[in-house]
Amino acid sequence: MHVAVLGATGLVGQEMIKVLEERNFPVTKLIPLASGKSAGKLVDFRGTQVEVREVSKEEFNGVDIALFSAGADVSKKWAPIAASCGAVVIDNSSAWRMNPEVPLVIPEVNPQDALHHNGIIANPNCATIQAVVALAPLHRRFRLEYFSAVTFQSVSGTGKEALIELDDSIRSSLEGKPFKPEVYPLPIGFNVLPHIGPMDESGVSEEEWKMLHESRKILHHHRLQVSCTTVRVPVRRGHSEAIVAQFEEHITLEEVYAILSEAPGVEVMTGNNYVTPLQAAGSDLVYVGRIRYDMGMPRALSMWVVSDNLRKGAALNAVQIAELITSKADVL
Repeated sequence: MHVAVLGATGLVGQEMIKVLEERNFPVTKLIPLASGKSAGKLVDFRGTQVEVREVSKEEFNGVDIALFSAGADVSKKWAPIAASCGAVVIDNSSAWRMNPEVPLVIPEVNPQDALHHNGIIANPNCATIQAVVALAPLHRRFRLEYFSAVTFQSVSGTGKEALIELDDSIRSSLEGKPFKPEVYPLPIGFNVLPHIGPMDESGVSEEEWKMLHESRKILHHHRLQVSCTTVRVPVRRGHSEAIVAQFEEHITLEEVYAILSEAPGVEVMTGNNYVTPLQAAGSDLVYVGRIRYDMGMPRALSMWVVSDNLRKGAALNAVQIAELITSKADVL
């Protein structure tokens, strides 16, 4: 199977190539693609160095699966071209997520949607993925009515430049030197930024709207109410979320633990145990801990949800979709 990876030199693109190898995806030819400035670089795949090529229409000829992680503008231009060449595009950007003709898929949650596409399938936002992986099994049993999420998102979600800026910001602070950020509006070292993406006139940020609209689409639950505050934190890798979820039906912790223990892709932590981003880095799982009845609302749970944003939040989810559509079976 011929597999192209557009954005092959970026953080997620590199992780996609790594996951393809780890999961023994049936790649007979890997075509790493990027912009002209990255063409000629080498990426490692199965013990061989493969040259990165500049993206063009010709590069998609004969491609079966095209994994995209190069930003929304690039995806808007190249995804239709790749699909017209016969490739199935699995896109990690925000470009196609809310297009009604494009399925938005988490294989543990709505695998059937992946089989009804017109050449493009969208990967959800990283923060949405881990929240919905944790909530969907409970929704199927208790019917989710509302959830709030405060996210604590690592700088790797922004890209390589953000990781460099985090290190430079911390170094400048420790040395007592002034620091002028370029990636973020304020220094990120030893700091938190209480929004991700631009805020609209109502004060809601772009990332917060994603949590609402994407969750509704994935769960096919268009009356779902969502409240979200997204926070950028000085962590290199791994997103954390403090979630409060209210259900239509009565819940018990015993049943919640039982459901989550059987849920694909989830590792549930009992009692007061929890996982941190540092522990979750490199893992494929969504960790759910500090599960407890909410202090104020009836039929509600509070929980702490952590996952590696580059793995399940991006690269792994995309490769799982590729597995799903090539096997046309539940791969989980």
